Amino acid sequence: MLNAVGQAQNILLLGGTSEIGLGIVAEFLSRGAAKVTLAARKDSPRIDAAVAEMESAGASEVEVLDFDATDFDSHPELIDRAFAKGDVDVAVVAFGTLGDQEELWQNHDKAVASAQINYTGPVSVGVLLGQRFKAQGHGTIIALSSVAGVRVRRSNFVYGASKAGVDGFYTQLGEALRGTGANVLVVRPGQVRTKMSAEAKAAPLTVDREDVAEATVKAVLDGKDIIFVHPAFQLVTTVFNFIPRQIFRKLPF
Repeated sequence: MLNAVGQAQNILLLGGTSEIGLGIVAEFLSRGAAKVTLAARKDSPRIDAAVAEMESAGASEVEVLDFDATDFDSHPELIDRAFAKGDVDVAVVAFGTLGDQEELWQNHDKAVASAQINYTGPVSVGVLLGQRFKAQGHGTIIALSSVAGVRVRRSNFVYGASKAGVDGFYTQLGEALRGTGANVLVVRPGQVRTKMSAEAKAAPLTVDREDVAEATVKAVLDGKDIIFVHPAFQLVTTVFNFIPRQIFRKLPF
């Protein structure tokens, strides 16, 4: 259970090599040591660096669990192992892919694979996490959504549609858990400066992963359920939702 200054005892990161996810965990560790479980492919070329980053950030222990986002049948056992040593105070759902958006809507196999990683996988682990957090009666599930899912745009609609689904699932998972002592926080960054977005054109209101981490931990401590990392996006997306489709399609993004 988080103490008064936000120190956790046990943190689970699903998407254990995610730059944003690791940033969030590191922000929690800045408030005190905790056991960290990184759920990622054990053969990932980035997993050793992720373990080293968490150890350097102050983790008291780092465990790596083999995690395949699209091997849905393996998810119950994975979550069992993550909770085997006790309650999890914070679980961060931070895995996903971007891909070539123009290729995705024209390539059946790649579009389906993208949807499974970006939507079905988060739902699969979300159902399992929801039951665990309900049973333990405390803790926070953090789901990394995206501004792209608030109103889906033509320029990235395969990715945006999946994020819209994730956003809807986790916001309502939070409602389902209301009154149990457990909380769900949906985080809506815009573009974040990471390796994943390195080849994308610079977008307005782009933030650093440290900005996401600081805003996320603060929101957990404040008991919030939804945040836009850059506050201006709340106004922008509200305006977007009132623009008629016939006009929205003509906007240059």
